[in-house]
Amino acid sequence: MKKFALALVLISLLSPSLQAREIAGVNLTETINLHNTPLEKVAQMRQITLPDQTLQLNGAGIRSKFIFDIYVGALYLPSKATTPDQVYKMPGPKRVSMHMLYDEVSKEKLTKAWIEGLENNLSEKEFKQFKQTLKAFNSFFTTVKKGDVIDIDFVPEMGTTVSINNNPRGSVENDAFFTALLKVWLGKEPADEDLKQGMLGKTEE
Repeated sequence: MKKFALALVLISLLSPSLQAREIAGVNLTETINLHNTPLEKVAQMRQITLPDQTLQLNGAGIRSKFIFDIYVGALYLPSKATTPDQVYKMPGPKRVSMHMLYDEVSKEKLTKAWIEGLENNLSEKEFKQFKQTLKAFNSFFTTVKKGDVIDIDFVPEMGTTVSINNNPRGSVENDAFFTALLKVWLGKEPADEDLKQGMLGKTEE
């Protein structure tokens, strides 16, 4: 019996996928394998080979506005990064997860936030370059409520895929768009400075 208990302890220590980090009552898994996500279904539909890639939690934090906590944001990468440039330039798949804390956020507010976030962190020329892609991206969103989870995944040659509660909503195939989107959280004018630092693994909640 003691050997069995010891084996369980060792498994928990050696298997980061079984561990989780808690922020504001939200449990964030430390690792994600792409084949255990809605991306597998999307890849099959589009006849694309999904890489056998495991992403690790780079960092996370809370997006707040005024006195309200809106969501827990988590950044997953192939390897650790502590600066925005490292994140932008890192090859391979990436994910941003948004675990909603606020009672309800309308589709209109979500899409407005993407527009404002990109406008604040891109040049006018860059923003115009992504205008049509952003329009398609915004069409994937719906009103979300507390407890809902939005996953925004990037896979090279597959583009950016939005899933809500593990249900794929759609993809945009412009690979450069995801890097631009990351600037909403990690750019010079991020949506929330504390969240930026959290995603870069520089703060602990």
